[in-house]
Amino acid sequence: MERRDKEQENLSRLERAAQQTADPQTMQQKANKPEEKSRFSFRKADVWWMVGFAAAALLLFGIQVLLSWRIEWLDAPLQVRVRNYVRGALVIFVLLTVANVIEVFLIGRIPNRVSRFNLKRIFRLVVVIAIVFVAISVLFVNWYGAVVSLGLISLILGFALQMPIASFIAWIYILARAPYRVGDRIRIGDAHGDVVDVSYLDTTLWEFGGEYLWTDHPSGRIIKFPNSTVFDTPVFNYSWPLFPYVWNEIKFQLAYESDLEFVALVMREVVEEQIGDIMSQKVKVYKHMLSKTPVDELEVREHPVVHFRVSENTWLEAIVRYLVPPKEAGRTKTRLIKEMLARMNAKPDRVLFPKSNLR
Repeated sequence: MERRDKEQENLSRLERAAQQTADPQTMQQKANKPEEKSRFSFRKADVWWMVGFAAAALLLFGIQVLLSWRIEWLDAPLQVRVRNYVRGALVIFVLLTVANVIEVFLIGRIPNRVSRFNLKRIFRLVVVIAIVFVAISVLFVNWYGAVVSLGLISLILGFALQMPIASFIAWIYILARAPYRVGDRIRIGDAHGDVVDVSYLDTTLWEFGGEYLWTDHPSGRIIKFPNSTVFDTPVFNYSWPLFPYVWNEIKFQLAYESDLEFVALVMREVVEEQIGDIMSQKVKVYKHMLSKTPVDELEVREHPVVHFRVSENTWLEAIVRYLVPPKEAGRTKTRLIKEMLARMNAKPDRVLFPKSNLR
């Protein structure tokens, strides 16, 4: 019972760490460290913006008091408009001041970086809508005419801007359902990359691989696609926060006369030495999650597995399967291949590689 409670506690700590970062190593470090209260800090620029908005609001309040005291300075037709403009500007700057305080002192205290980033964008959108509402109320005294005009404009824009509206709705879907988030490595359609930004209308990826590279190294290009793509295109997320790992394979072609037991032993030993402990821990987490679902987890092994199969080129294929963070797959595979080849080439009488053009 105590062991089960401890495993549940470790899984809960890992889940909380996964909400703060998508990097597997950083996630594990956060999960292993004792929980600390998040430290709050803000930039000098935030203070200047806050002071500036507050000063502008106080100035407009003084102007409004002055106008109320000496309103006869203005002509009668101009009095109503000036009062409305000053009152509207005062409300706008009060909104900006309050919004800045909320963003710095409330949203800024959220420890989850991704949630903080998304919440800031939602909050800023709400503030912009409120400011537009105030501006319209100031510019259009006749509310009936303003509502009719806005209704016609909205109808026209609704037909003309179907794709942007769909992308904006998809942005809300991405925030709510999280098929991917900033920092994740994903594939959607023909695009492969790390998510660097999810704006109101489109998503930006930092491409890896691409047409000039066969590895998972960044290509130096960015990919942009409308958010509405998630509605009709499958999203492959390699950085699921709770389990940001993928299974990878290394394959060698061998002659039938090779010592298969020795080959399997070498491949397993190399993987065990390099990533054995980490793989075992992560598979235990994976099994624990699968135990809560009807998914059959019998084939999920805690240690590297070697399989043999007949190749189409009349050779045998030795395949070792292991677990690795997706952003480290290329470096890990290169390191493992070098070590495996060194050990197998040291026993040429037991490991026979293809020597013909069929290789």
